[in-house]
Amino acid sequence: MNHRNAYMTDELKAIVQQTRDFVANEVVPHGEAWEEKGEVPRGILRQLGELGMLGLRVPEEMGGVGLGPIASAAFSEALGSSTFGGFDVTVLVHTDMAGPHIVNSGSPEQLERFMPGILAGETILSIAVSEPAAGSDVAGIRTTAKRDGDGWVLNGSKTFITNAVYGDLTIVAARTDPENRYGISMFLVPTDTKGFSVSKKLDKHGWRCSDTAELALDDVYIPDELLLGTPHRGFYETMKNFQNERMVLVGMGVGAAQKAIDLTVEYAANREAFGGKLFDLGAIRQRLAMQQAKVDAVRASMYHAAWLGEQGIDNVKEMSGVKAFGCEVVNHVMYDCTQFHGGMGFMRESTIERMYRDARVLTIGGGATEVMLEEVAKRATQGV
Repeated sequence: MNHRNAYMTDELKAIVQQTRDFVANEVVPHGEAWEEKGEVPRGILRQLGELGMLGLRVPEEMGGVGLGPIASAAFSEALGSSTFGGFDVTVLVHTDMAGPHIVNSGSPEQLERFMPGILAGETILSIAVSEPAAGSDVAGIRTTAKRDGDGWVLNGSKTFITNAVYGDLTIVAARTDPENRYGISMFLVPTDTKGFSVSKKLDKHGWRCSDTAELALDDVYIPDELLLGTPHRGFYETMKNFQNERMVLVGMGVGAAQKAIDLTVEYAANREAFGGKLFDLGAIRQRLAMQQAKVDAVRASMYHAAWLGEQGIDNVKEMSGVKAFGCEVVNHVMYDCTQFHGGMGFMRESTIERMYRDARVLTIGGGATEVMLEEVAKRATQGV
């Protein structure tokens, strides 16, 4: 189904169409095999790199396209049509969750060393902030980085790190100022660095084709030239990119929810029931219509929040609100769509069964619904 969108330029429309064509031709036919293997082949990311799709948000002077937040919203929504959330998040961690840290804070030498590979899909990124005792509470991380000559020695553990099993470069958050709750720094850690290891590849409920890991850092020595940004300012750099991370999770959810509705309408229009078609039943038609209205509302809110960010306007309240509401909506859509597929919706062979599982994490990752609502609530009382 096509949707009118006031934020779409001709350039963005072309990007969306190119992305939709790519996932239809290169992802959908192979995604089931990737799910079984638990890995998105790196060749598919190199193909995206060749098309220039990994650099939409990278400034032109760094070799990218130089677009703003609305481009990420559009790109993530188009990826969501793949029906493979694990593929979507593999790409988006690279482009919109880890990549912006290097764009925003990388030194000229770091950009020269890493950016060509990042844009080409040769150097795949992950972002390692979450720990067993610290997720949305970034200031609570316990991994440490201590001064050692011309570098730092990192010790600690990370968990739920997407792209870390088969990736090439991990951005690691570590505490560098033990006296300051927010005294955190970011480090560029090539995954072949001595002492850096995957302690466990995690077995997930959904997003089965994305690789997610627990990481161990055991006396990992990182030279000063791989310190990313200003020492002790990593917490604030992480906070700065949270809105973008939340946005693309909503975006891929909106794309998936729309695809689920489209698939379910098609299924119900052809499924014979009670002397007619399933879609002839008012209960089915109206519940799907209501879910479509909700998805349209989430889409509009997401693009509005993205537009605010593109204008340089603080959008934490708006983006947190749409992350909370939107990802809950996506899960409700998947529930109804699975219900309306009947017994087939419960079968592993059906697309909607996988989409139902993949959607569940959207209310958790990138800031749980409850955390997002607190962000909205705090701002609701400002000026009162």
